[in-house]
Amino acid sequence: MTKAPASAPLALTMGDPAGVGPELAARLWQDRDKLALPPFVFIGAPEALTAALPDVPYQVLDDVSEAAEVFAKAIPVLAVPVPAPVVAGEGNPANGSAVINAIDKAVELARAGAVSAIVTAPLHKALLYQAGFTAPGHTEYLARLCDLPDDASVMMLATEGLRVVPVTIHIALKDVAKKLTADAIIHAGRATAADLRDRFGIKTPRLAVAALNPHAGESGAMGMEEATHIQPAIWALKDDGIDVTGPLPADTLFHADARQNYDAVLCMYHDQALIPLKTLDFWGGVNITLGLPIIRTSPDHGTAFDLAGKGIARTDSMLAAIRMAAEMATTEEQA
Repeated sequence: MTKAPASAPLALTMGDPAGVGPELAARLWQDRDKLALPPFVFIGAPEALTAALPDVPYQVLDDVSEAAEVFAKAIPVLAVPVPAPVVAGEGNPANGSAVINAIDKAVELARAGAVSAIVTAPLHKALLYQAGFTAPGHTEYLARLCDLPDDASVMMLATEGLRVVPVTIHIALKDVAKKLTADAIIHAGRATAADLRDRFGIKTPRLAVAALNPHAGESGAMGMEEATHIQPAIWALKDDGIDVTGPLPADTLFHADARQNYDAVLCMYHDQALIPLKTLDFWGGVNITLGLPIIRTSPDHGTAFDLAGKGIARTDSMLAAIRMAAEMATTEEQA
């Protein structure tokens, strides 16, 4: 693993070529000067860019080192061929292999130090599964490419004023109490504290831990998970020297005054994390993968096939993901 300088370009993977990802990348590039956009190299099919914006200029690179110079006049592209024609808004499982190849190439470049961070455009898992994709999701696949187990990676969602980390993610609510473990909370806390320090420049990160049950379980009257799972994890994190408080009732954890007391919240399940963040900033949230040797961000939305190619999809989250990846790379280099 070789660390790239922060001045190296970002890698932006195409995601599903028929989704909004390539279109958002192209539209943001068109406004690059006004937005002071950091240089990126688009890894994917040029057809994915032109499917939505036929006249957008691009230049296929021989080497990623050319990206910064090319970025001023055209979108730099490391081409990944697609087997089937790209039609904006019409996902095609035949192109699933190209989606996977683009991710593989981006991680290869990041691990070699040729790009400073990765920004991934949204993919469509159902279509990828038809192409032989075996990982539960983007995050777990990135861990595998970094020679780590699936559960090494930790998902953070962030916007201005709030960072949340769901300890359990895409499982049914009825299964959360069965799947929640002290080890999972400890791992999420350690990964979050390390990345807040090394990639966000927070010298002494402050973590809050949400309770699972209403009123933090009411001393066991409404559940024992706080005593059997969450409190032992907090003690372990404190033993590591991490500034952590909890378990705290989730209904009083996200208002403006409460948010001044922590840098990130460990949440026990998906919606406990995502509802407050999306209420605070529905359009501008960023998905960040913690616990990996590379930096990866992504917009906090899906492929939006119904919007692709129409020029109406909002660019807020993709822009925030690009800016955050660049900021994290700069902070890590300076750490």
